[in-house]
Amino acid sequence: MNDGPLIVQSDKTILLEVDHELATEARHAIAPFAELERAPEHMHSYRLTPLGLWNARAAGLDAEKVLDTLLKYSRFPVPHSLLIDVEETMSRYGRLRLEKDPQHGLVMRTDDYPVLEEVIRAKKIQPLLGPRIDGETIVVHSSQRGQLKQLLLKIGWPAEDLAGYVDGTPHLIALNEDGWKLRPYQQLATENFWAGGSGVVVLPCGAGKTLVGAAAMAISSTTTLILVTNTVAARQWKDELLKRTSLTADEIGEYSGAVKEVRPVTIATYQVLTTKRGGLYPHMELVDGHDWGLIIYDEVHLLPAPIFRLTADLQARRRLGLTATLVREDGREGEVFSLIGPKRYDA
Repeated sequence: MNDGPLIVQSDKTILLEVDHELATEARHAIAPFAELERAPEHMHSYRLTPLGLWNARAAGLDAEKVLDTLLKYSRFPVPHSLLIDVEETMSRYGRLRLEKDPQHGLVMRTDDYPVLEEVIRAKKIQPLLGPRIDGETIVVHSSQRGQLKQLLLKIGWPAEDLAGYVDGTPHLIALNEDGWKLRPYQQLATENFWAGGSGVVVLPCGAGKTLVGAAAMAISSTTTLILVTNTVAARQWKDELLKRTSLTADEIGEYSGAVKEVRPVTIATYQVLTTKRGGLYPHMELVDGHDWGLIIYDEVHLLPAPIFRLTADLQARRRLGLTATLVREDGREGEVFSLIGPKRYDA
């Protein structure tokens, strides 16, 4: 036993004693893999979940690092069953990989033959797959890339998507850092996102999520679609982009209930995209009918269900989710992971 600030319990709950001298250090150490559930005054409560551990694995954290952190800061011995479970859970991420094959297009590969055997026997997954190339490789219907990732996550084998992205239509965008500069954490968040290809950046309110979006746009320098919660947010995004980038007012369009402008950078509201007419979504054409190089989802924890269905078809486009929290009221955090991407940065 040592005098650490954590109490790690067999039900995967982690308690953090806020007043402990090592509390801040421990909180930063567990943040990449443990999800904060409650934060009363003296004792914060975290939980280890498969999704949280897979997010950590996707970010390059291995089970050894997670276990070392728990053992280092735990006041009491960590339950042996929990240590085994963490290692087994994290080992599941990336055992299956989606890759581009020059001859067959999209394929799923593994170095673990029994895992592929288990997966291809799943009834819901079989229709998404094409012919078997060899013992470790099977063709995937390219239109089913998103749906396959969703189903693999549900059966406990989250795939690492290495199949790449289309470039989109080029459109030069530069940051206008006159009198300001990206903060180091904003720079790191942008770099982590770009290195991962797609995924979610988690930053607290007021930490400059819009600037991370602008920096990603500057790296991409392609036409960009930004999806936001409402027209107020749309105008805030436009004002920030005009102030912080080389974009002019003529290059930025608003696509909302009142205005329907499609420009090289288009800011659309979730509400207009999910408006139904005759059982159809007439404005979804905005998303899949243009050659966007980057799609930004603002406040991804509020993403409406119809946008998930559409995003399943957009896996060949770079996707950046921005949010202050990954927790959703509808419990669909797994769809954010599968369809937009893993957490790439968390402040």
